[in-house]
Amino acid sequence: MSFLRHGYILGVGIGALWAAVIATVVAISFSLLTGDPATPGLIAALPVGAITGVLIILRKTHISVFFQTVIIGLISIILLTLFRFGQPLGISLSQNSLAQVLGLILFAFSLIWPLSKFFSELPVNKLTRHEFEESIIRFLTGFGYLFFISIVVIPFFIMLMTSLKSQQALLLNPLDYSLDLSKGWDLFRSYIELFRDYNFGNYLLTSFFVSVMTVVITLLFSIPGAYAVARLRFKGQAMMSRSILLIYMVPMIVLALPIYIAFSMVGLRNSIFGILLIYPVTTIPVALYMLQGYFRGIPAEIEEAGLMDGLTRLKVIWQITLPLSLPAIASVSLYVFMIAWNEFLLAFMLLDDPSKFTLTRGVAMLNSSEIPRQHLMAGSVIATIPIMLIFLGLEKFMTKGLTAGSVKG
Repeated sequence: MSFLRHGYILGVGIGALWAAVIATVVAISFSLLTGDPATPGLIAALPVGAITGVLIILRKTHISVFFQTVIIGLISIILLTLFRFGQPLGISLSQNSLAQVLGLILFAFSLIWPLSKFFSELPVNKLTRHEFEESIIRFLTGFGYLFFISIVVIPFFIMLMTSLKSQQALLLNPLDYSLDLSKGWDLFRSYIELFRDYNFGNYLLTSFFVSVMTVVITLLFSIPGAYAVARLRFKGQAMMSRSILLIYMVPMIVLALPIYIAFSMVGLRNSIFGILLIYPVTTIPVALYMLQGYFRGIPAEIEEAGLMDGLTRLKVIWQITLPLSLPAIASVSLYVFMIAWNEFLLAFMLLDDPSKFTLTRGVAMLNSSEIPRQHLMAGSVIATIPIMLIFLGLEKFMTKGLTAGSVKG
């Protein structure tokens, strides 16, 4: 395996693999944006990437980096065009010419710039083990970022663009996700119709109410429970601490039928009150687990000082422990809110009255052959955007809370 540890060998291998990845991403992006069926052409992309990788490793340090990058980029574009017989994206250059030129520029840039990072200061001859492994790790890191970003962004892009198109446009070319901006506000017809004809405003309010109340109920039970497990001494404490998450060993689908039967017998099915009873059952265990770890991280001496000053145990919790635990409580609240907002199985099983639907149950109602597909996508966007904005806005609190209890004070 030592022969692999040469700069040019590594340039050929990583360059070829990276070119195949970039060609695939560019072809998918081009097809989604233009509606033309572009293909990645992996057989042509592999040698283009291999040659580009070697050229990057052989770059001269005394020549302008920008000039070398432009030259290598032009070479990669020309080679791809030649290897694909004048159709670099698998379609004629006369078809969407400007978009194809932009796609080729994107291909060249996305190929050369990452490879320059992968092969930073890499010698042409034999590499040390550290240099070899560092280049491989850089490649795998770049591939991981690109892969996971793509599998998140591309479905969301398709969902968003579909929600903004008309039924006629979708039937005419299902691959075309470009927008006709001349339509103006008519692009948002699906969203207007959802709120006007399908009661989505009430679904949003119901989901928000249910999620907030689930957070409140969860905290009311999990804060004292987690504190008791973390601080108090009682028989069975260790077993309780270890068994908090046992409920997650039983799949919810297994409990679905017993829950449905029990709620039907006592008259709790098809009611918001019933939902507020069952949702905390799924969130309290994880909240207990997260909070007890943080409570253990708070120095016991601080609470003991409060007890010595005459505070009761409840006052110690209220005046000392909870203020110190705000980051953890914020992260738990956000996590519980997301669970309740996105929950579908229980809502689908227990709610039949459209006036009491949560947002996820309302979106499921749109999955019908009688309802246009763009309405379903618009409903999915409505369900996704609020929780995404909340998460991005409060992500720093969630991160801080999740890591705060990892080291004892």
